Amino acid sequence: MKAAWYERQGPARDVLIVGEMPDPQPLAGEVRIRVTASGVNPGDVKKREDAFGVGMPYARVIPHSDGAGTVDAIGEGVSKEWLGRRVWCYGAQSYRPFGTAAECVVVPVKQVAPLPDGLPMEQGACLGIPGITAHRTVHVAGSVEGRTVLVQGGAGAVGACAVQLAHRAGARVIATCRTESDKDIASRASADEVFLTDATLAEHIHRAAPDGVDHIVEVAFAANIKTDIEVLAQGGSIAAYATNTPIAEIPVWQLVFINARLFFVGSDDVPPETKSEAAQDINRALEAGWQGFDIAQRFSLDDIAKGPRVRRASVEARQSSCDHMNFRGEFRRMCLQLGNNLAIVDNSLPQPDFQFSVDLLRMKSGLGGEHAASNHRLMYTCACASPQ
Repeated sequence: MKAAWYERQGPARDVLIVGEMPDPQPLAGEVRIRVTASGVNPGDVKKREDAFGVGMPYARVIPHSDGAGTVDAIGEGVSKEWLGRRVWCYGAQSYRPFGTAAECVVVPVKQVAPLPDGLPMEQGACLGIPGITAHRTVHVAGSVEGRTVLVQGGAGAVGACAVQLAHRAGARVIATCRTESDKDIASRASADEVFLTDATLAEHIHRAAPDGVDHIVEVAFAANIKTDIEVLAQGGSIAAYATNTPIAEIPVWQLVFINARLFFVGSDDVPPETKSEAAQDINRALEAGWQGFDIAQRFSLDDIAKGPRVRRASVEARQSSCDHMNFRGEFRRMCLQLGNNLAIVDNSLPQPDFQFSVDLLRMKSGLGGEHAASNHRLMYTCACASPQ
């Protein structure tokens, strides 16, 4: 199979190699997917660049945890009904060396979900990390039915998915976004109200929710915490999945006075049963008519190193013209078709620098057995976070 891999960490153009590897064979409880589309997420880029000083967890890494394709082989104990099915997968390179940036990938069947009829493969490749993150941030504090949920960054991938899932769960959803043009994305995801993140944001939210919002899905914790506290109801909750800076200044007493509850969500270690529930709810949303993500650009597997460069140039351009204090994170999709082989790039904003425990990352990265991965017609996505 053709695959992209790296054996040392660094910039994509310096370390990514495209070549041939043996086709992987599924072990018990696993399936092999002939990959049509591969999704790049911020965590994939961070691992390749060694952003947290963890080092190489394996001698060779095929990047990317998310992807979509067709099951062409199954391991012992897996139902034959999976053979030939269009599917999307998640966690392919979480605790495992070989992800979806190849013509084939082997993953546990529990990390595979059917791709709804009519849904393009590239949409399937975008669902894993953004969708599971969105689902967990919406539901981690309990049921949102009949409650008011604020989604910060509601035009991004995680944000738009969170808007849709909260709406389907019976919440009244208020979303924020950076620009007038972004409002349509959040509205199409079924937001009841959409406000710009400007100096009048808290005022608009107070008018829309006089008693405060019950739950907040947060993409830029450090930048938004003061606004979040200002609009949060007594006993309300905040679920943060990203931050604009690793060290946040937190107004502790204000949180104490409103009995706020804080949750921090990292998609890799969401409980397995919760991931399965997320995949089911995401598929139900798609089957009910949600259109998924806007995709702007595609790359071939041979051109895999171009995606991160496009992302970085886009982010640097945004940062040069924006006030750093007004940073917000969102996730977007980019698509460019190059020849017959496709690679999707989820190129929004480089996700803000997460502050993870290095010991935990070492533990997470070092687990897993020897597996081989691969892919067919490939697509990949690169998510990043952008200043608002």
